[in-house]
Amino acid sequence: MASASFRSVAEMFLHRVSSTPDSEAFTFPTDQGWRTITWEETGARVAALAAGLLGLGLQAEQRGAILCSTRVEWILADLAILRAGMATTTIHPQCTDAECEHILGDSESRVVFTENAEQTARIEAMRGRLPWLRRVIQIQPGGEASHDLDLGSPRPFVVTMAALDEAGRAWESAHPGELSARSAAVQPEHLATLMYTSGTTGVPKGVELTHDAWVYEGEAMDALGLMTPADRQLLFLPLAHSFAKALQVASIRIGISTVVDGRHEELVRTMSLTRPTFVAAVPRVFEKLLAGMEARVDQRGAPGRWAWRRSLALGGELSRARQEGRRPGRGTMLRHALLDRLIVSRFRQALGGRLRFFISGAAPLSRELAELFHAAGVLVLEGYGLTESSAASVVNRPERFRFGTVGLPLPGVELRIDPADGEILLRSRGLMRGYHGLPEDTAAALTPDGWLRTGDIGTIDGDGFLTITDRKKELIKTSGGKFVAPRPIEDGLRAASPWIAEALVHGESRAFVVALLALDPGQVKRWAQEHHRPAADAAEVGAEPEVIAELQAAVDRVNSKRAAHEQVRAFAILPRGLTVEEGELTPTMKMKRRAVEERYRELLDGFYLSVADAP
Repeated sequence: MASASFRSVAEMFLHRVSSTPDSEAFTFPTDQGWRTITWEETGARVAALAAGLLGLGLQAEQRGAILCSTRVEWILADLAILRAGMATTTIHPQCTDAECEHILGDSESRVVFTENAEQTARIEAMRGRLPWLRRVIQIQPGGEASHDLDLGSPRPFVVTMAALDEAGRAWESAHPGELSARSAAVQPEHLATLMYTSGTTGVPKGVELTHDAWVYEGEAMDALGLMTPADRQLLFLPLAHSFAKALQVASIRIGISTVVDGRHEELVRTMSLTRPTFVAAVPRVFEKLLAGMEARVDQRGAPGRWAWRRSLALGGELSRARQEGRRPGRGTMLRHALLDRLIVSRFRQALGGRLRFFISGAAPLSRELAELFHAAGVLVLEGYGLTESSAASVVNRPERFRFGTVGLPLPGVELRIDPADGEILLRSRGLMRGYHGLPEDTAAALTPDGWLRTGDIGTIDGDGFLTITDRKKELIKTSGGKFVAPRPIEDGLRAASPWIAEALVHGESRAFVVALLALDPGQVKRWAQEHHRPAADAAEVGAEPEVIAELQAAVDRVNSKRAAHEQVRAFAILPRGLTVEEGELTPTMKMKRRAVEERYRELLDGFYLSVADAP
């Protein structure tokens, strides 16, 4: 790509505000209903908060942390930190107290924006061990948060965001030009974000992402033409994650109107009300959306189920024809149009009726699930990237996609496969400058000539599409010396049955592989209602012969497509789902493989005592 268009995210944001001041910037829920603010209004609120941070005496590249769910104030706080020349430390609101304290201490954050009194209480409990922390700025009023702020006094320790806003406006009036000068002084190589990895294998590491990395992300997505100013996105992903942050900077660069609402339980209702044209999500969301539609279809009895399944079958034929560049038969098109109008179109209407596509990232999307959505007339474009690459690096396009792959490189991204071990290597302006305070880890991840070792194994086909086959560190080596990639098997199990919410394949140094299966809460609830046992939990339902038989059938279907050494010889149904709170999932809902294996170590060991070893 050409050289950078802006020196910093702050400069890019100010350009957006001045270019389209009256255009919609953000729409968000309030106690009084939905509210929309323009770019000009956003700019004024960000300026007031940034001036308040300067009034507190905070210096360039010092860190301001955000501990908050996805809401418009998260974005305002982030932009204010960047306008003040500081850097944002992101903290997922569901992280443990130990992780939160580590991140705040490791980053040496001077201030932290908290969502509410509950999150503030967490910070106050660790305050004595955080010598750099000067102030907590609480977004929602409540608790001990003060509505008054004297910028020259260290007290009170906890103030509301509204108090910082008011004090910042007064400070800016008394110090004209100082905020603009601070923003203008930010250079491309300056730190913009200190984003901590989710820590699937250990203590979270701080990824240092510069202003130029984020400016590049906005430029690349603009150059791609995937989104336009006419679009409206719904942003509900955790803003502490790089996937959502990349979409945030894209909205600034392109001028996209964004609905900000992190209430996952309200997703379908929010889509129906706000009618977005694109939404980014993780694969588990698509599984839940499809399961929800199928549950509604079931309520219509046998005719409804037949119409749904027949329409998807015909839709699948049309999808394959489009992908292969051929024209489907007229009869197929007419039959599909009739059945689609009767039942499947309701699925699209429930999603707002204007959706052009979903973007899937952060975890592998099964090909089967993508094909089912496409058969229903909803395109899901899978992409790929890491926190270390500012998220978006590779993505499918509406006009050029291939299910089962993560797509083609973004403009400015170089991609190659290490011939020694199949590891995917990336190079672009979006790469991190390193891990915070960890030079050895940085040297292991970044090659001397600027390539990022992703830790993922993959292949690139003749047309340039990248396929992820597994994580380098997750490959299982059986006692027979055979290698097994667990992720494709786990993805296959989830796709094989709506009952399976999570799957873990195990077999390192064992004679064969086995699986742990966590049941889908929705399926458990529906089964309990249908069988008039409302109090039944996963442990009870998982012991039912018909459920065991359904899961065995799913395992058999997956095994039929696998080599002998890759086949799941036995499985167990977990007594409950995996959770963030129990340390089994990261805040971005990725399974902590080692933690789950350790928790169920006795159960896993039992497989190899009770089942005869295979040669």
